[in-house]
Amino acid sequence: MRLNLLPFVAALILSGCQTGTDALTTSAAPSTVSGPAASAIAGDLAGRFAEQAGSITTPIKLHTDRSDFSTALEAALKGWGFTVVTDEKADLVKDTAKPIELAYSLIVDDGQVLARLSSETLELGRAYSISADGATPSSPLSLMKRN
Repeated sequence: MRLNLLPFVAALILSGCQTGTDALTTSAAPSTVSGPAASAIAGDLAGRFAEQAGSITTPIKLHTDRSDFSTALEAALKGWGFTVVTDEKADLVKDTAKPIELAYSLIVDDGQVLARLSSETLELGRAYSISADGATPSSPLSLMKRN
């Protein structure tokens, strides 16, 4: 009887480890990443996103938080030729296809920033070293494509 109950208990405990959604995370950038560092990171990530996404005509819906990084990322994506709509303006784009949602996150730890840019089909990540002049990549680009 105990042998039959053990797999059931193990399955019950492990079922709590599953994730429930594939939704994008909300965007967040700490206030400690500002100015030249935010622009350098945004420019690099936007360029890598453009390389992987190719030329897309669908607008990009960018989750914003009014940080320096959010502003820099929006400008960098536009510089690469993407049409960018923010959360507030996304409802105004009704005559075109559904916008591609793009979220980002920055995590600061010990003078380094781990930056991530995510869409439903593509996720980019990279670590950066922060200095007074800006930011430089300190790791290779991490890339994940979803079907």
